[in-house]
Amino acid sequence: MSRKEAILNLREVLIKRRDALRRVLAGDLSSLKELRAQASGDVVDAALDSVHDEISSQLAEVESQELARTENALERMREGRYGVCENCGTNIPMARLQALPYATFCIKCQREVEREGSGGRADADWGRLLDSPGNDRDVSINDMELDVS
Repeated sequence: MSRKEAILNLREVLIKRRDALRRVLAGDLSSLKELRAQASGDVVDAALDSVHDEISSQLAEVESQELARTENALERMREGRYGVCENCGTNIPMARLQALPYATFCIKCQREVEREGSGGRADADWGRLLDSPGNDRDVSINDMELDVS
């Protein structure tokens, strides 16, 4: 099978995955809305609803990220850039694309990105938080009061 045929097969896989993710996300979002609309009975019910809501929200976030990567891969196919490393410009091996159809880096470049950390954003300082996007005043996590009662 030629590389072009293999990429066409991966296109079908990506389209099916995109459609499945869209269906799942639509269901996740509607169930989150239903949970928020329901009135909880007692404190235990409210806590369980909160935990369920948080888990559903995190799953929806992961699915949303995968959907964005999948749509990006399909866009790269339309533009003729699919299967080419965004960093070094070499062809990404078919074995990697079959394992991770939305890969944008070859293995060597992916390792470099992971070694740098934060997807190349090594300057992130998680010990500081910005008060708001338009405000330059930093707030330390130690300055925050937490109510754990």
